[in-house]
Amino acid sequence: MRRFKIKNKIVGLLVLTPLLFSTVSCKKDFLELAPEISIPSEFVFSSADRIESQVAGIYSSIKNGQFYGGRYLIYNDIRSEEFVNQRQNNVTGYSTYQFSNDETDSYVADFWIRGYLTINRINIFLEGIEEVGTDILPADKKSQLVGEVKFVRALTYYSLVQLFAKPYAADNGASKGIPLRLLAERNSENNDLPASPVKDIYSQIIKDLNEAEAAVPATYGDATTQSTRAHKNTVIAFKSRVYLAMKDYAKVISESNKIVSATAPFKASTGVPHQLAPAIKDVFTNYTINERILSFPFEANNAPGTQNQLGYYYNEGNIEYSLSPDGIFGSASWPTTDDRKKEMTAKSSDGKLNLLTKFSGASPFLDWIPAIRYSEVLLNLAEAEAEAGSQVRALALLKAVRNRSDAAYTFPASPSKATLVEAILLERRIEFLGEGLRVPDLQRRNMPINSEGAGRLVQPNDERYTFPTPLVEIITNPGVNN
Repeated sequence: MRRFKIKNKIVGLLVLTPLLFSTVSCKKDFLELAPEISIPSEFVFSSADRIESQVAGIYSSIKNGQFYGGRYLIYNDIRSEEFVNQRQNNVTGYSTYQFSNDETDSYVADFWIRGYLTINRINIFLEGIEEVGTDILPADKKSQLVGEVKFVRALTYYSLVQLFAKPYAADNGASKGIPLRLLAERNSENNDLPASPVKDIYSQIIKDLNEAEAAVPATYGDATTQSTRAHKNTVIAFKSRVYLAMKDYAKVISESNKIVSATAPFKASTGVPHQLAPAIKDVFTNYTINERILSFPFEANNAPGTQNQLGYYYNEGNIEYSLSPDGIFGSASWPTTDDRKKEMTAKSSDGKLNLLTKFSGASPFLDWIPAIRYSEVLLNLAEAEAEAGSQVRALALLKAVRNRSDAAYTFPASPSKATLVEAILLERRIEFLGEGLRVPDLQRRNMPINSEGAGRLVQPNDERYTFPTPLVEIITNPGVNN
């Protein structure tokens, strides 16, 4: 694949974006955001309401359908062996599915732009809030909001580095990563910024998460807010994902132990009382249930947008992607007795295709995006325990997730370490089907991607294993290739 190095410095969208925020207040900000408008910078930190509105806008930015509100999950699933394309439509990821997308792919470029737009909004916010006094915002509230946006920055950077750079596991993060932008950008002065090593991106992610954990509240007191804004357990749960990507199993265990009891029934004893829902269907019909640690919500006036919605991709009525009979759906390891197969998959109306019905909303497709679930924390911890801790506990954690949906399923009494790890990875394929974890699970272990669309194994040393830096970034930031 060609790599471009273009020297003419063109002012980019990333650095010229004005600080935007919504002119609404109260706890429904995170569900019903009014259209964004530009406000002069001297006013945006002049009141507590305006500061809160900026934070609402930052959450709205990351949950955009071109980013975590759709495309992030979709790209990470359709590149694997689990789905078959039905439409051959590049707008809905056909080139990504085939592993043929290159630097000029505008849809992947939109993802990059949206990610760095979110990061720049956060950086501008962090710069501006430093000067805000207690006469405008109490110190504890100021600290909380700073912690929340640092969490969002960590989640955004993780999403970008995972798709656009080699996995941390490939060489302990020594590979070229992505630009690490931590300054508020309002002009083109910083448009010659090299990409930082992968390990530096991860270091910043962990730094942001540690600072966020110390600042955000343990709970918000109402189900909607604690499901849609970062609290301590949200940050801890996401740290377990990040440390798993770094293969730091000891850290996965120590972080997860903050919110997972030593023995079954596993639950969080501090902050929000997270635990597995009694039935898997409850997780996708009750968006504020305690299994959902973080969700990105939608309502009619802020839907994910045309051709970004999860239901649009997988459900009857459009069917961009059906379940592959050669993927986990057709595996004997996923029996028909499992509720996840009985209740979250179905035949198309003509009986020819198998469909994922986990996201069941109809147009305008307002399913809340499940960003972090408690079942993921349990399986993160199970994998770390299997690799470097107690295999007895690892098996108990695995059983908790599997037997919730298939009570009759039995495991060997004392599986080998290799067998146990394989069973945990298999369980993740079933539990998180359509939730954007399949390709990250392969990449973090530096494993080949079995691509249905490419019709082959894409090896970690293949340049298509991750996305290329978009041409729009190369043009506006020629330093990215240095």
